[in-house]
Amino acid sequence: MEEVKNFYQVVGQICAKDPRYKSDSYEFVLQALTFTQKEFKKDSHVSGKELLEGIRKFALDQYGSMAKTVLQHWGIARTSDFGNIVFNMIESKLLSRTEDDTHHDFDDVYDFEVAFKYRIKDFQI
Repeated sequence: MEEVKNFYQVVGQICAKDPRYKSDSYEFVLQALTFTQKEFKKDSHVSGKELLEGIRKFALDQYGSMAKTVLQHWGIARTSDFGNIVFNMIESKLLSRTEDDTHHDFDDVYDFEVAFKYRIKDFQI
């Protein structure tokens, strides 16, 4: 229980320092990271591009046709916003990185209009 409290305290501090993104976006990225690790069958590190693909799939899975709207509500409008969130979490010791990981890994990886276009045929019911 203490670990969860610490996460939210740290996220509160991050949001106070960088108010561009709502606190929900940090929890979402952490959940999307777990989803991505399972998706790519990795126990630990995933690349920025892998994480962005996992985020895309997870957002569509969780929010369907509202995914882009939810992300925008949180202040996220481009893939580089996810990079900012990830690196805020790295700076605050919520996540770790390898020497090869950079902010540029998240730059212009996909267009939100295309990536978050919900197509029911893409999902099993």
